[in-house]
Amino acid sequence: VGSPFDYQKAALVLLPTDVPEPDAPGYLDAMRRALVPLVEAMQGRTLALFTSHSAVDNAQRALREPLEALGVGVMAQGIDGTPRQLVEAFTRNPKAVLLGTSSFWEGVDLSGGLVKALVISRLPFNVPTDPVFAARSEQYEEPFGQYALPLAILRFRQGFGRLIRGKEDRGIVLVLDRRVQSRRYGAAFLKSLPQCSVRQAPIAELARVAKEWLAPGSDRGLRG
Repeated sequence: VGSPFDYQKAALVLLPTDVPEPDAPGYLDAMRRALVPLVEAMQGRTLALFTSHSAVDNAQRALREPLEALGVGVMAQGIDGTPRQLVEAFTRNPKAVLLGTSSFWEGVDLSGGLVKALVISRLPFNVPTDPVFAARSEQYEEPFGQYALPLAILRFRQGFGRLIRGKEDRGIVLVLDRRVQSRRYGAAFLKSLPQCSVRQAPIAELARVAKEWLAPGSDRGLRG
């Protein structure tokens, strides 16, 4: 079944060229340098997806002070409220960044153009040591390629789906995981998405590229 959305015009996937891998030293600082100007440029209206509650906590510690100094709120799952409370608060005042995990990757409907920027902090692989995941992995000859990777790609697509909720919606998807470019399997994540516009840019240029792409009359079909 075809999609009713023209993703080439509706969504821009931004890939930073100089962000470290998520477990590398300097990643949290790079995330802060990427998100503060981007969220400011979007006047909030940002949903950032994480893969653990500890990552949400680290992000809110890094972002709260600089963003609140700019008049942009920070709403963190498990810290500032439950998912339902945060969605209601964000709907009332979208001049904020909403930091979420677990349920925010799917089933959350922030429609009406509330979200202008969706941030995927890292590729959503399951924790290898999780007992249920480990037990199921044992049923495959190649657990990573046959089980872990398809599950992560499915969740990646679900996360992407939080951005474009209506025919008039347009926005940015910022993927802050370098592995989508540096690892062989990274291409499978990008190929799983609808046909979007794609741009690469250094961290210092992300906010400018996003703002220009969203500006009225911009070249929405640019791909590169």
